[in-house]
Amino acid sequence: MSLLNLQATRVSPYGAIALLENITVALEAGEVLGLIGPNGAGKSTLLHTLAGGHPIQEGSLQLGNQPLAAMHNEQRARALAFLSQNPALNFPFSVEEVILLGRIPHASGSEADLDILDEVLAFTDTQSLRDRLYTELSGGERQRVQLARCVAQVWRAQDSAHRVLLMDEPSAALDLAHTHMVGDTVERLSEGGCGLVIASHDFNLLAGLCDRIMVLNHGNLHSTGTPAEVLTTQMFREVFSANVLVEAHPVHRGPLVIKS
Repeated sequence: MSLLNLQATRVSPYGAIALLENITVALEAGEVLGLIGPNGAGKSTLLHTLAGGHPIQEGSLQLGNQPLAAMHNEQRARALAFLSQNPALNFPFSVEEVILLGRIPHASGSEADLDILDEVLAFTDTQSLRDRLYTELSGGERQRVQLARCVAQVWRAQDSAHRVLLMDEPSAALDLAHTHMVGDTVERLSEGGCGLVIASHDFNLLAGLCDRIMVLNHGNLHSTGTPAEVLTTQMFREVFSANVLVEAHPVHRGPLVIKS
């Protein structure tokens, strides 16, 4: 049985126009699934749908063996975290307080939560930001803190057999070192059995992290497969109208996308 299973014939969150059609997602425990496609292809819509944020007019969404819509909010939040592109938080919370928001669904007690906070601060390189106000941070720093909040939410969810992290452009505002930190975080969570779905325009990041990549175009599935199967010059021409070179990466031997 898949960790997260979506069968969506039609998703129309804003009216009659379908933003997604005939989409199937079967995410396994420990799997890293990438989502790519041009702007407006449906990547963010699919992530919001997987998080339970958009109703499915025709189809179903299950976490383990339960319909996601039938789960209590706390139960859902213990198992599933979502890093959106532009999380809004305008209150003068400290960074520590923001990250601890990810522990609220677990009600695990202050000592256990502070242990997890220390682990997540270290792993996401946010220790130096711990006592600063979130509203005073740069865009890249805020992105790191929001990532840390989501990681804390699924870090050690021992009361839940299911853990899923959905991420929308997690490296968009980050420098090179912290983009590598995102990759390390994904690998650590995946090794612990967490399933991850990552939408990104950083094809080389996804090529090194993902077990599978789904290509969306105009709200439909164009193709799916391993990075080597999907990231081809033909796909980039058909979907992105772009001419690129795809070579073998010198380290992991997967595809390396180079501007032609």
